[in-house]
Amino acid sequence: MSASTSQFSPSFCPAPKCRFHGDSRGWRYKRKGFYTRRAAPQRIPRFLCLHCRRSFSSQTFSSTYFLKRPDLLEPLFLRLLACSGYRQIARALDVSPTTVLRQTIRLGRHCLLFHERLRPKGPLREPIAFDGFESFEFSQYTPVHFHVAVGTGSHFLYGFTDSELRRKGRMTEAQRARRTELERRLGRPDPRSIEREVCELLAMLLPENSRADLVSDEHPAYPRALRPLRGRIAAHRTVASRVARTPQNPLFPVNLLDLLVRHSSANHKRETIAFSKRRQSAAERLWIFAVWRNCVKSFSERKRDASPAERLGLLPRRLAVHEILEPRLFRSRIALPERLRRYYDREAQTRRIPNGQAYGMRLA
Repeated sequence: MSASTSQFSPSFCPAPKCRFHGDSRGWRYKRKGFYTRRAAPQRIPRFLCLHCRRSFSSQTFSSTYFLKRPDLLEPLFLRLLACSGYRQIARALDVSPTTVLRQTIRLGRHCLLFHERLRPKGPLREPIAFDGFESFEFSQYTPVHFHVAVGTGSHFLYGFTDSELRRKGRMTEAQRARRTELERRLGRPDPRSIEREVCELLAMLLPENSRADLVSDEHPAYPRALRPLRGRIAAHRTVASRVARTPQNPLFPVNLLDLLVRHSSANHKRETIAFSKRRQSAAERLWIFAVWRNCVKSFSERKRDASPAERLGLLPRRLAVHEILEPRLFRSRIALPERLRRYYDREAQTRRIPNGQAYGMRLA
């Protein structure tokens, strides 16, 4: 048994229904032998909660629980941010593409919980720049708009939501006919989705009884989205989309984020065959990017200085990937807003894939 597992001491009962799951004061447990496995460490100690009588192991508290290949999580995290597609990653790691897909789903859920635990919940200390970048799911007939909110000083990515869009722009007669046929069969996206999702994003980030400055472009849906939040907005500044995207542009933090997303993620390239088949999968990869951008990547690649989370005072230093992935984060111990809960439970539906896999927790 390795030193790390032999010295492991659980800090709370992992059973969600146990009263010592959320608050471990007065909790008692005992050791209950061990079990062996093929992956290292091979000897895993077991424990028993003396209150609910639920047995568990040190692996229960690891982000690699239930995995036959626990060694894949960290290299997969890095390769997903190196503009690789699933099949490219699978060839490099000598595994099946479905293994890469399943572990990416796990990483996405883990990073969502990590981000929500880290994100400041009180009044914001900096103005927020918000905008969106367009991608697509399944095919170019189903565009998607991801709405992102970024701190203007720290460049911290506070969160995002998404909207379905109708395909627009120049099309041939055959393409217009195809769009009409798909809309007849599957329905048209909600024309007010951008308004609703931007409002929901900002409502998550702006606590009641607090006020913040906002910066955006001149999208016509934004003023309507901000009306329900009028009491939480100190000022709303708009910037024309044709203004040069230089560091002097007030929307530079969002423009830079857009550039980094397209540069780091194969599924958001302008022309690619690695696009996400489901909006849910695109969101999971975007949560991985958000944690990397906020906690791992330095503000300046040349200077190798502080990360956005460090600049905001949320972390004392930049984190290594293994520090993010090491502890398992329990959904039952982290409160999620309803919008993020739908991401975690994989409820973002793609019209072209009506029976997309959801997340049904069992022993996990």
